[in-house]
Amino acid sequence: MDLSVCLVATELFAWGKYGGFGMCTRTIGRELAKRGVKVSVVVPRGYGQRSVETLDGMTVLSFKLYEYPTTGALYRRCDADIYHSEEPSWGSRVAMKAMPTRKHVATSQNPKTKDDWKPVDRYYPFRRRLFNRLFDGTLKETVKRMDAVFSQARYTIPKVKELYRLEEDPLFLPNPVELPLKRPKKADKPTVCFLGRFDGEKRPELFFDLARRFPEVQFLALGSAHNPSLDWRLRHAYGSVPNLGLPGFVTGDRKDQVLNESWILVNTSVSECLPLSFLEAAAHGCAILSFSDPDGFASSFGFHAAIEKDLDRGLRFLLEDDRWKLLGERGFSYVSETHEIGHVIDMHVSVYKQLLERD
Repeated sequence: MDLSVCLVATELFAWGKYGGFGMCTRTIGRELAKRGVKVSVVVPRGYGQRSVETLDGMTVLSFKLYEYPTTGALYRRCDADIYHSEEPSWGSRVAMKAMPTRKHVATSQNPKTKDDWKPVDRYYPFRRRLFNRLFDGTLKETVKRMDAVFSQARYTIPKVKELYRLEEDPLFLPNPVELPLKRPKKADKPTVCFLGRFDGEKRPELFFDLARRFPEVQFLALGSAHNPSLDWRLRHAYGSVPNLGLPGFVTGDRKDQVLNESWILVNTSVSECLPLSFLEAAAHGCAILSFSDPDGFASSFGFHAAIEKDLDRGLRFLLEDDRWKLLGERGFSYVSETHEIGHVIDMHVSVYKQLLERD
């Protein structure tokens, strides 16, 4: 395919980086490359990562964080038809300035207003909070000048339009998820899982405490904290809970096995948009128990716990009469229709071609 795309990324799922944004970027890039698209990625450098790497058919160019202002040369080196920001960032601005005659698009993964930042700010260092404030105006102007803006969740479309002062509604461009080749075989015993970082804003302690209150249920927490001392404290405090498994960060077949066996995914984060973990869990027939309800995902395919004390009630509700099973099947049907990887990549390619045909 005579098409080249540069993914402007804040992270990539490799070299010690394991976030949802990074996984989406890697999946989209890999699948585009399989279709013959020339794919490059520009991303802050991870652990052990060299300045130029080849990954899943993509060329990955990396830089140290303090080099952000001087990364224009990397975007010129990519020489792409399309520069796609997998979340608006400082890189979006640099790429647009470096390659002003090319097409620039962005997918808003998790738009945050000032009110949205308030409950999560306390989990970020002062330097990060200050940068968010100082860069806010520049980022909005950059996104407003994009050739196209997308949202990965339907409910954020009006928010993205208002946040970036867009003249038109952004289009819905969903994140992709791989469906298992076989329908999952669920565990015989009630099993729930947590999938994510053990960092402050994710509040994994609420999941661990839930395990203590439901000794008849098996709990599995896949993840770890970025801070080694925090990770050690959590494992020291909860490692003796007999029905709580803490296998650490796992990927691939082991993660698929846990999702295959789990009945329910529990999400305890302070704030979420539409996380990849919801899509992955639903793809494996899990019901969703969450404080956040993006696109009505938890309320449609599980239980929306509006407040903390609803967490217990939600778990009981899903376990009673095996309600989790029907709700999990509904979630599977939804992601199969909306987020299946082939369908989503078709949407990406179509968008790129339409943009290039405008000229």
